[in-house]
Amino acid sequence: MQNSFFSVIITTYNRAALLTRALESLISQTEKDWEAILIDDGSTDDTYDQIEPYLNRYPQIQYKRQSNQGTVSAKNAGIASARGKFVTFLDSDDEYSDNHLQSRRLILEENLNVEFLHGGVKVIGNEYVPDRHDHSKKIHLSECVIGGTFFIKKAVALAFEGFKPFLVGTDADLFERISKTKTTILKTELPTYIYHRESNESITHNLLNKSFTE
Repeated sequence: MQNSFFSVIITTYNRAALLTRALESLISQTEKDWEAILIDDGSTDDTYDQIEPYLNRYPQIQYKRQSNQGTVSAKNAGIASARGKFVTFLDSDDEYSDNHLQSRRLILEENLNVEFLHGGVKVIGNEYVPDRHDHSKKIHLSECVIGGTFFIKKAVALAFEGFKPFLVGTDADLFERISKTKTTILKTELPTYIYHRESNESITHNLLNKSFTE
């Protein structure tokens, strides 16, 4: 099978009710040269039942299940399995605008030296997250890099051994490690990654709730 331009890594754990929204946004992309690697991190809900129709209909979506090891482990497993030129991410509770992948491909093909593209997000819900250096403080997402927007050459992602297991700030850590090298990085402001922050279940929400209500 010919390698795709994009490998879209989706990790999920007990988000069956939201995952189909993410998948629908992926299959609706105007850019079709992609594969998806869906890593199920040991879900105990009806995740598989919800996604089975997609797996049957879209052979470019691969499903892999692992024991519950956390998001970082699942993302790194996705990177290891990727066959695309660039790896990118779609959180199971987020979604893409229809032209998300196409817009990024145009940027990458116009800037062939770029190895890491990021940025371009629409935030729905809470726009503040805990400061990764001090969980008692909060910072605006405009001050952060958002991992869902990352497009990284697979060779670069592998060379830096993917994400590291921190409670928060795994995206920022990877970005900082790569930015300290000669890797060519570019940022876009096209807001085509839709970042849903309405949920009360995220780690960052729970940290904020604990820090600012106790």
